[in-house]
Amino acid sequence: MGRFEEGLKIIEERCGNGKDNVISLATIALEPNEDGKHRPFVREVDAMYEDGVFYITTYATSLKMQQIEKNPEVAFAVGGEWFSGNGIGENLGWIKDPKNATLREKLRKTFAPWYDMANNEEDKNLVILAVRITNATVIKDHHAVRYDMDFVNKTEGMDRRFR
Repeated sequence: MGRFEEGLKIIEERCGNGKDNVISLATIALEPNEDGKHRPFVREVDAMYEDGVFYITTYATSLKMQQIEKNPEVAFAVGGEWFSGNGIGENLGWIKDPKNATLREKLRKTFAPWYDMANNEEDKNLVILAVRITNATVIKDHHAVRYDMDFVNKTEGMDRRFR
């Protein structure tokens, strides 16, 4: 098993198998600040991890979705799991769209304790946000082992500019 596969195994153990993960999700502001720079925005969201993608239920009209529509590059950190990185956000559309049926059932199961209270599936603005990981860092044994993972090329050992 190569280092990329070792890192994937750790991610799956920590975040996969239908676990409800609280992740910090960062996007970029729509408007620049007084200095003309675009500020980052970060918020915690519940996310299900599967095969290099985090899936999140959210509303299409939310600020994060407006920001992702303008700039789909995002950053994330998984609370308490020593796993963070970058990805591309994609709106997969209405939760009840037939193409989302299998994913919808997985999300309902993962988020079962609070799903119906927080989501109105009849509202066509309730969508699935996919965060497709492009690169990530996974830490093991209190920094004794570090995996710098390139999800695009499926390799371990990223370009230094991502560190």
